[in-house]
Amino acid sequence: MGSSIYGVSSSHISLFLFFSFLSLSTAALPQNPSGKSSPSGQINSNSVLVALLDSHYTELAELVEKALLLQTLEEAVGKHNITIFAPRNEAVERQLDPEFKRFLLEPGNLKSLQTLLMFHIIPKRVGSHQWPDPKTGPVKHNTLCNDHIRLTSQSTGKKTVDSAELVRPDDVIRPDGVIHGIQQLLIPRSVIEDFNRRRNLRSITAVLPEGAPEVDPRTHRLKKPAPVPVGAPPVLPIYEAMAPGPSLAPAPAPGPGGPRHHFDGESQVKDFIQTLLHYGGYNEMADILVNLTSLATEMGRLVSEGYVITVLAPNDEAMAKLTTDQLSEPGAPEQIIYYHIIPEYQTEESMYNAVRRFGKVKYDTLRLPHKVVAQEADGSVKFGHGEGSAYLFDPDIYTDGRISVQGIDGVLFPEEDTQTVKKPAAVKVASKPRRGKLLEVGCWMLGSLGGGSGFRWCQ
Repeated sequence: MGSSIYGVSSSHISLFLFFSFLSLSTAALPQNPSGKSSPSGQINSNSVLVALLDSHYTELAELVEKALLLQTLEEAVGKHNITIFAPRNEAVERQLDPEFKRFLLEPGNLKSLQTLLMFHIIPKRVGSHQWPDPKTGPVKHNTLCNDHIRLTSQSTGKKTVDSAELVRPDDVIRPDGVIHGIQQLLIPRSVIEDFNRRRNLRSITAVLPEGAPEVDPRTHRLKKPAPVPVGAPPVLPIYEAMAPGPSLAPAPAPGPGGPRHHFDGESQVKDFIQTLLHYGGYNEMADILVNLTSLATEMGRLVSEGYVITVLAPNDEAMAKLTTDQLSEPGAPEQIIYYHIIPEYQTEESMYNAVRRFGKVKYDTLRLPHKVVAQEADGSVKFGHGEGSAYLFDPDIYTDGRISVQGIDGVLFPEEDTQTVKKPAAVKVASKPRRGKLLEVGCWMLGSLGGGSGFRWCQ
């Protein structure tokens, strides 16, 4: 997992330097005779957390760093001793199911990774001599994730932690805790359920939804078309699904997931918004979707009806450059976000392959009739034109088969058509009233006969 220098991961080096800095800052403090860390939460170089950098457990230490659990463990060590059941590196690196490993390392599954790691830690010191006697049976201990594990001993002398065998008892002993080496990774039931639920969702998202019933615009009644084959896309285009329809709205497109066989778009939108918050740097985008507008609800309804979307999410630095004039007009936030939503399912790989092959690609957006232009630039995907362009900055923040979120480093705006031709205003020329041809001929004849009196009469 990650690059290494002479067998030591770079992330482990940064973790060691972090703990070393904390130890230097507390060197002048008096030693705690109880062996526990100071109440302020600072740890010393003799802490059990620093011992995680032992070469036997570098994979576990790297997972702890990726799960952002350092502060949580510091607080736990500051309150009481802890016992860590550390699986072997081979158990994490080679013996773990690759699909389950990818599930744990996805940003949207950070909570599952934290639960799994805290399942290996109990908030008390339990040495190998404190294992229960084989005659007394297993003993339960609460873990940091509010679950429990069972410690058992067999008559043969074998000791286990749930289903994992204890292979290195009392491997690391420190004043504030102890580390036991175990044969394999411990996986709580809640994490297994999350993994199975997400795997089932991925399997059903590969199946296109059935077509929604079609409504006759004249009678507002459902038509009776030919049977729609399973897997057909929704009948109505996404733009008509967004617009307010008649009192009898089209029914959601049936899907294989959920108790009523419909897609749960609301849960999927909620999941991707939480992923934005956990990922970091996209709080403004999440705030606009949830608080300033009702776009999150509308997106959930569209996904529930069988549509797929790709969100180009500007990061917080890009959103901070928006001016008050750009946001003050009624409906401006909605129009900005609509231009960042593509009614297709696109990933970083699919978009990059498209721009590599075709040069420039125009994607439809929910802001009709504007399209967003993508092209290859500097080995990445660039959206927009000129100064208003943005690069694909954080690819595949969230991808579940129906919603794709791609982070970009700028806010996109439609290119205004500045080459409109102004038609000159029609100028009315006031012409003198002209007499009819017959009247002119008659006046000339009268003038010739009457000696000019007729001409004066015509004047």
